[in-house]
Amino acid sequence: MTLPSSSLIRAARVAGRSMADRTTPFIFNEWYVAGFAHEFDRSLRKRKILGRNLVLFRTTEGQPIALDDRCAHRSYPLSASKLDGDTIVCGYHGLRYNAAGDCIEVPSQTKCPKGIGVARYPLVERGPLVWIWMGGAELADPARIPHQPWLEASDWERSQGYFALPASYVSLHENLMDLTHLSFLHAESFGTADYAAAPYEAIVEDGEDGKDAADVLPHFVLNRRVMPTTLPPVWAEPTGIRGDTAARIVSSEFVSPALHVVTAWFHDTAVPLAGRPEFTIRTAHIPTPESLTSTHYFIVHGRDFALGKQAVTQFMHEQLFRAFGEDVAGLAAVEQTLAEAGDEPYEMSVASDRASVAMRRYLKRRSDQELAGRTASRTGPAA
Repeated sequence: MTLPSSSLIRAARVAGRSMADRTTPFIFNEWYVAGFAHEFDRSLRKRKILGRNLVLFRTTEGQPIALDDRCAHRSYPLSASKLDGDTIVCGYHGLRYNAAGDCIEVPSQTKCPKGIGVARYPLVERGPLVWIWMGGAELADPARIPHQPWLEASDWERSQGYFALPASYVSLHENLMDLTHLSFLHAESFGTADYAAAPYEAIVEDGEDGKDAADVLPHFVLNRRVMPTTLPPVWAEPTGIRGDTAARIVSSEFVSPALHVVTAWFHDTAVPLAGRPEFTIRTAHIPTPESLTSTHYFIVHGRDFALGKQAVTQFMHEQLFRAFGEDVAGLAAVEQTLAEAGDEPYEMSVASDRASVAMRRYLKRRSDQELAGRTASRTGPAA
């Protein structure tokens, strides 16, 4: 029996402490997705983001709003209250809040006291997504929202969906950073046996020597070329590449703590380069932490071919979301195993983990720096 030696276990635990995991505090100073644009309507929607309960709605003029979901008076959830015009009337004692979060009416007295209100969070609506900033409002620069033109481009077809993922967002990013698992976790959907062993290239630019990780644009990418290969039906049917001469070139990129983009290119290697059609698909995997061990998993999938063909969109959507459901089930199993593993479970990394390990170290540095900043602001300068 070749169990890890005690020294190897100690080394794995030491390495693990430098990487984000299911216990790492949230990174607040970042743009996350609060929801799809269609979810902001004339109803009051409850959603927990980064451990905070929020109420989401849209004003009569169409502006998306996110407020703390707790009446300042006796903590009744505003999401269980009434939307009246652009105000929320608390369902417990009737305090009225405007879209800025200010309390503007207390029914039991003629004059509304000042300074009673709830927090409002900055939102930016772009294409199918509404982004939210949960950190210091003075730092909420919309220029920091990841730029993805294809999410709104007219020459791309898209579909979208959502999973309630009972696992850490860190695990989801790691799952997407190393797609070796396609040959195994997705063996019955869009994985192929040759995928895991195909040549790959890891690009790691984490700015680890920088003073502030929040100011560094990380670049964690894993590129894999699987060719020649046979495409699974989800790609073979809409592209028409049904033989064993297909090329499947995939790039998996960590864009931010809130966004991971996977792009794949397909072509038929038996067709001469001149005039050979190439097909591109792209998937935005969008994790927004609900709690440390649960995640809002938003997905937007797009393609640059078969435009206007709803049947193709429906077929690909069904096939893909079946596969993404396999990820959810797999990550839920990992989460349960870690929850039952006791104090500081150790994990062994292998060569293909290089990019994901760097990504987790980056998330850990971001979290540590924010936590240190909050601690410093509470304690003030040393005497």
